[in-house]
Amino acid sequence: MTATTSAPAPVTRGGPRPRGIVWTVLRLHRSALLVWAAYVLVMVGWMLWLQYVTGAEARAERAACRKLESGCIDLESAFAYSQAMSWVGTLIAYFSYAVAAWAGASLTGREMERGTALLAWTQSVTPVRWLTAKLAVSAVALTAGTAVLVLVYRWAWSSDRDLSGDEWYYTDPFVNRGPAVLAYALCALAVGALAGLALQRALPALTVAFGFMLLFHLWLDDHSNELWPAKTLTGTAASRLPMTAEQLDLGAITGPGSRAADLSCFDADADVDYTRCMSQNGFTDLYAEVHPVSHFWPLHLMTTGVILAVAVLATAAAYGTLRRRAH
Repeated sequence: MTATTSAPAPVTRGGPRPRGIVWTVLRLHRSALLVWAAYVLVMVGWMLWLQYVTGAEARAERAACRKLESGCIDLESAFAYSQAMSWVGTLIAYFSYAVAAWAGASLTGREMERGTALLAWTQSVTPVRWLTAKLAVSAVALTAGTAVLVLVYRWAWSSDRDLSGDEWYYTDPFVNRGPAVLAYALCALAVGALAGLALQRALPALTVAFGFMLLFHLWLDDHSNELWPAKTLTGTAASRLPMTAEQLDLGAITGPGSRAADLSCFDADADVDYTRCMSQNGFTDLYAEVHPVSHFWPLHLMTTGVILAVAVLATAAAYGTLRRRAH
């Protein structure tokens, strides 16, 4: 009589791991994921350093200056803090350029150029699954990292407003304090993927995707303040605008009711000086077209909508191009 023994079941270490095409995408683009994670960590660390080291020095220097009768002329620490925060804002606002370049060159362009995409399509992965996995994995990584950047930047930007010279309507804080910066990243991902599929060569796809995002970003920077109706102020309210208001158009209203780009009465501080200036120049009123700080979210969300619309169009075009390439 012989006894039968069964081989022990293999021991699975660790938790569940992604399988199939998702795991393939993660392995293939692990270098890009590591670079992205390092970028997020560096930017977060930089903002924390600015708040707890550079900002603390600036606040201490300002407090010491307030105790002096003559005050201080030059606050070097405050200038250093403001400059560094400006650089942080710029690097966060425009990282989508790098996303577009990577997506065009590496995510799709290089595989189309080498033929590895066609090889994958002839095996167990359909073209649609192949592209969907690449876009989904990249989008999840971008969303997670950008969410962290937005939260930390909002906290850092609002903490020391007296040490920073940028207002809410400046390009960098306007983009970075909400979902618009993520929308730019997802749009760049879609544009890069489309460029790689359409051109099937890494370097041309990189150039086209980078160039499109550059031009689109600059164009929207100039036109985002047109996406929500401005508020019209008249009288002394028009001439005494707070720094937090984005000034779009200023001028005077003449007798016939027409507008003139004349700012000669905007410097009148006292009411009597304002009345005298208006009478001497024949003005009936002053006007100012502005966006107050309360317009941030309407403008920001409208801007985000425009970016996402372009992203959806680019994604649809990418799948359409994919179907043509696969047949």
